Amino acid sequence: MTSSQVQAMPQEKFLLVAINLLHAAFVEATRTEAKRLYSDISDGSVVHLTDVKLADDSIARFDVSLAHDEYRGSLNYGAFRASLTTLIGNISRALSEEKELRVFNALHGGSAMIFGVTAVTHEDEKPNVMVLAADTGQEGARTTLQLMYLDPEQFLGSKAAGAAEGEED
Repeated sequence: MTSSQVQAMPQEKFLLVAINLLHAAFVEATRTEAKRLYSDISDGSVVHLTDVKLADDSIARFDVSLAHDEYRGSLNYGAFRASLTTLIGNISRALSEEKELRVFNALHGGSAMIFGVTAVTHEDEKPNVMVLAADTGQEGARTTLQLMYLDPEQFLGSKAAGAAEGEED
């Protein structure tokens, strides 16, 4: 998927496609398949998820990766899955409630963006914050869905952290 194709697609539709792909890969898949995919991305690999045929008959390649440098504690499959299911649920809820979605774009015209829906989970009483990013500027018309853990300290006392935990505005 080229950058222009993603920019032409409404953000809500792109997010719906993204969470459906992540749900299929990690929630609907067998535990063995999902753990194998988690193992690959937790080791730093970018893994091919699927190809999607677009309305104009072009093919969009979707990959997935994981950035977990900011994770607090010992990340394992169970903790990752809890973060991911929370993120999928929060994005799904934001889309169904038609909330305005914040998107943070890369500086200097880069092709990466971070969606402003967070998933806060706790592992051994330590908070962790996962977000979804997408990079559409790679060669070969592919989009990488990057699951990222962010430093939870930047969310302390913020509205985003409260909303991610299900608190009402």
